[in-house]
Amino acid sequence: MVQPHSAGDGAALQGDMPGDKDQSGRAVLRGDLAAPDPIPQAGVDAAVALLQDGRLFRYGESAAGLPEAAVLEEEFARYVGRKCCLGVNSGGCALYLALKAAGVELGDPVLVNAFTLAPVPGAIDHAGGRAVLVDINERLVVDLDDLDRKAAASGARFFLLSYMRGHIPDMTAVMALCNRRGICVIEDCAHTMGASWDGQLTGTFGAVGCYSTQTFKHINSGEGGLLVTNDDDIAAKAILRSGSYMLYAQHRARPPRAAFDHHRGATPNNSMRMSGLAAAILRPQLALLDARNRRWQHQYSVLAPLIDAIPHLRMPIRPAKEGFVPSSLQFFVDSLSPERIQRFAADAGAHGALVKWFGVSDPVGFTSRHVHWEYLTSSSAAVPTADRILARLCDLRLPLWLEDSDCATLATVLREAMAATTAVARL
Repeated sequence: MVQPHSAGDGAALQGDMPGDKDQSGRAVLRGDLAAPDPIPQAGVDAAVALLQDGRLFRYGESAAGLPEAAVLEEEFARYVGRKCCLGVNSGGCALYLALKAAGVELGDPVLVNAFTLAPVPGAIDHAGGRAVLVDINERLVVDLDDLDRKAAASGARFFLLSYMRGHIPDMTAVMALCNRRGICVIEDCAHTMGASWDGQLTGTFGAVGCYSTQTFKHINSGEGGLLVTNDDDIAAKAILRSGSYMLYAQHRARPPRAAFDHHRGATPNNSMRMSGLAAAILRPQLALLDARNRRWQHQYSVLAPLIDAIPHLRMPIRPAKEGFVPSSLQFFVDSLSPERIQRFAADAGAHGALVKWFGVSDPVGFTSRHVHWEYLTSSSAAVPTADRILARLCDLRLPLWLEDSDCATLATVLREAMAATTAVARL
C-alpha cells in the first residue's frame, strides 16, 4: 500500500499493489516504513476547534471550559489504572520530572539498562544524576545478575528501567530485587504504551511510569509525554516543576491540594507543560490505542516467523507473559561481519525495507548505543554482553498501514537482500 492508514480511524486504503519488482526481478516494498501514521480525523477536528477557540495554553485564569490537557490526563490515568497523571512536552521531560520528583540529586548514581535510547541517559544527566549502565541478555532486557552487582557496587537508590523497543523483562523478579535493595523504580514506557507483563500494564510496577507521544510512538502529538503515579508527593512535585504556577487545582488527575502545600515554595518551575493542542490531538488516539496495539501484534505475528526462516536472521525470544505491543521489530544477524551486515541493510533499504543497525560506528538518525554517548563516565560502560548483542542487532519500524501482503513483501525483500549479501561474500 502506497499510502499509510491508521487502524480504526476509518481512513481509506490507497494504492494498487502492496509490493512490486524492480527491473532485475527483485521484490520492492512500495511504501515508506519511516513515514509517521496520520492523525485520525477526530484529532484533526479537535485541533481545529481548539485553534478556533484560541486557548492553546493548558491553564486559564477563568473557569470557562475544560482544558484538553487536564481531560487527557484524567482519561490516561483511568486507562493505566493510576491515581495521578501529568502531561508534559516530551517523554524525556517526563523522565526528568520523575527522577527529580522521586528525589534524584546532583551526583546520585542511577541504574539504567544499556539497551536504551539517547534521551534516557540524557534525562539522568538533566536531573543531575550519573548513569550507571547495566548489562542486558539475549532477550534484549536487563540482566538481573548484573543489576544486582551494579546496585551493590554503586549504592544506587534509583533504577530507570527502559523498555527499549518494547522488550519487557520479568517484572516480578525485577521488582523483588529492587524492593529487597530499597531501589526506586522509574519505568520508561516510551515503547510500551498498553503493554503488560503477566497481565499488569507497564508503568504500574514502579513509583512512576513515563510515556512518550512523539510522532513514532503509539499515539502521536509530534512531541509530548505523560507521567503516571500513585504517589501524592511525587505527583505534586512533578506538576509544580512542570510549570503549573499556582494553577495546579485545574488538574483533574492530581493529588489533594494539601500535597502541594508541602512543596510549592521549594519547587522550581521548569516550564515543561503539555499544550492544549497536543492533548486535543491525542485524546481521540487514546480511544484507538487498543485497536492499534492489536494491529501491531498481528503484523508481528505474521512477520516474525517469515524473518526467522531467513538464513542468518534470528528473532528474539518473547515469553508468554510478555504482552508486548510492537510498533517496531528487532532481529539478530548471525555469522556475518560488520561489513556484510552494513551491506545487507543497505541492500534492503534500496528495495524499500529501511533496516537500522545498532552496530553502526557512528550514530545515524535515532539509532545509537552507549559508546556514542561520550559524556557518560567510563565506569558506566562495562556492559560486554550488550556490546556483543548490539553489534548484530537490527531494527524495523512497523507502520500501521502494513497489511499481510505487505509483510510478505517485506520478508521477501529481506530474504533477497541476505541472499545478495551472502552471494557477494562467497565470491
